[in-house]
Amino acid sequence: MRLQGKVAIVTGAAHGMGESEAVIFAREGASVIVADVDADGQKVAANITGAGGKAQFVKLDVASEADWEAAIKATVAAYGRLDILVNNAGIMVEEEDADPEQEIQIVRDTMQTNVYGPLLLSRLAILVMKSRRYGRIVNLSSGMGSLTEMGAGYIAYRMSKAGLNVVTRVLAAETEGMGILVNSVDPGWVQTEMGGRGATRDLYKGAETPVWLATVPEGGPSGGFFRDRKAIPW
Repeated sequence: MRLQGKVAIVTGAAHGMGESEAVIFAREGASVIVADVDADGQKVAANITGAGGKAQFVKLDVASEADWEAAIKATVAAYGRLDILVNNAGIMVEEEDADPEQEIQIVRDTMQTNVYGPLLLSRLAILVMKSRRYGRIVNLSSGMGSLTEMGAGYIAYRMSKAGLNVVTRVLAAETEGMGILVNSVDPGWVQTEMGGRGATRDLYKGAETPVWLATVPEGGPSGGFFRDRKAIPW
């Protein structure tokens, strides 16, 4: 198994693609922290352990700095290490009829969850990872955050995913030579609560590239933006 002995945190893992990623990591031998504000994450962890895997649930509100810190501390306390972080959790709460003041508040809330939380959690994770000179950080971005593909509407979500891509590039540069690889991924249009019923990809297809980036060997890519295991424009 590719991840035997490794420890992974997956945020937003109570449902959807985060749950799929957590299940795949466990099948590959990793001990998985199922991190989510939704208590359904306990069921996910229980299902993984019931199938012979290793997992535990940690309550994590992606908008709470205290929860981010607690998640890292709980992981280190339980396992003494952290090898993989998947910043999967995110929100899209646009309102078409929002006035300018409301729109700015939506932007603030979205940035807190989609950018500031992952940045803080990644910073804390790197402090643990660099002691072992090994780490994989995967940020769930979107083609809607690509400047090359940028279009109209959904400004808060687009800004947040572009911001998350900045986090990826900066952290990748800062950790160069440390054995830590940091990448962004556009999973495509996935059948999640956010993606809706009309989405063209099932959960496991959406999880393919994030899992690949979380398991690439030494010398693999860092500071890239990927879709279907291929680099795409920023």
